[in-house]
Amino acid sequence: MGCIELMDYEILLSDISFKEGREFIRRNFKDVHEVEPGYKLFDVYLIGIPPIVIGVENDHVIFPYVKPCHGTFVLKIEDREEVERLRAKR
Repeated sequence: MGCIELMDYEILLSDISFKEGREFIRRNFKDVHEVEPGYKLFDVYLIGIPPIVIGVENDHVIFPYVKPCHGTFVLKIEDREEVERLRAKR
C-alpha cells in the first residue's frame, strides 16, 4: 500500500498522546502485539515511543499512527494478511 491515508480506515481516537493510544489498545483489545519503532505495517514504517502496541480484532489491525505535524491517532484497518503476519511473528 504505502499510504495509510488512501486506505479504508476508522479513526478510534485522535488528538492523543502516544501513551494514551498504547493504553487504549491494551485496555480494549485482547490480542495485543508489541513491536519496535520501524516495524513495517501496510508498507509504512511505524514511528513512536517503544514499545509500539498493535491490537488485533478479527481481521482488523488497531495501531497508533503518528502523523508528523498532526499528532497521534489510533486507527483500525481491515487486512487479514497483516493480522496473519503479526500473529506469525510471535
